[in-house]
Amino acid sequence: MSPEFPGGISLAEVWQARHRIQGRADRTPLRYSPSLSRRFGARVWLKLENMQPTGAFKLRGASNMIAALLEQYGPDRLKPGVITASTGNHGRAVAWAARELGIPATVCLSSLVPANKVAAIEALGAEVCRCGNSQDDAFAVVDERVASRGQVAIPPFDHPLIVAGQGTLALELLEERPQLDMVVAGLSGGGLLGGIGLVMKQLSPRTEVVGVSLSQGAAMWHSLQAGKPVQVEEVPSLADSLGGGIGLDNRHTLALVRAVMDSHYQVPETAIARAMVTLLEQEKMLLEGAAAVGLAAIEHHRIPIEGKEVALVLSGNNVALETFERARELERQSHANL
Repeated sequence: MSPEFPGGISLAEVWQARHRIQGRADRTPLRYSPSLSRRFGARVWLKLENMQPTGAFKLRGASNMIAALLEQYGPDRLKPGVITASTGNHGRAVAWAARELGIPATVCLSSLVPANKVAAIEALGAEVCRCGNSQDDAFAVVDERVASRGQVAIPPFDHPLIVAGQGTLALELLEERPQLDMVVAGLSGGGLLGGIGLVMKQLSPRTEVVGVSLSQGAAMWHSLQAGKPVQVEEVPSLADSLGGGIGLDNRHTLALVRAVMDSHYQVPETAIARAMVTLLEQEKMLLEGAAAVGLAAIEHHRIPIEGKEVALVLSGNNVALETFERARELERQSHANL
């Protein structure tokens, strides 16, 4: 039996999740990048979570949790439906997974969630509730509806079933590249980074786990500094998927991330913009800002990766064209100011 990590999650749960999500979430490609490898003198691999059916890694955790609840409680308990709060991608994943299992879904979104993500969730048949100006406002509505309507909450990150689902990504990484020196992923609520780190610390402890957060409005960054969950003001960002709080009652991901993450960087909007443009021009992939923060951190902080085998998690592609144009303009301005 595999040991539990801080946060009460074990490697065994990741293996169970892998079995549970087969046929529900895809095993995504791991693609070698000749251009980035030449540029950094490293062997750079791109984990293409943007190729999930919903365009982001979140489908792993959502599929695992909803399927597990159906196994445990049966369809009658889920008749009132499932409900979640989201910055967009988790909501889309919950809507997709619930539809596949014939379960009603409600997604609570703050006013900061872009219109393209709202439309994508509605297109999957979920009820959308626009709730206030922050992720915390959306969470409050989830709590109210769970109490009043009997809906079942599907947290975006702070639950063992969600973390275990996201951790299946790391199993795939090690099966294809067992000698990875480093894996770099965006960090917000900690479900993805925590799941990856949990797997790496037990199956490949030599692999450095690097998290990347926004330079403003990064609740996990400030919570790690404070040693407890804290609230921060949310601000608009090119990497809107990395916004939102971690919950003042965080039970799992804060402790887990603290235990498994080796390095943590923050990146400004200009660095995210440059990375988004680079990934389109060199890798021919239009990606959301959250998917570009790994490359942004390597460029902005000059993280030493020369001679190493590195995997960048490209977490999603749910970006509006106007958002990308904003990134391109910001990238132009940053070059003009050099």
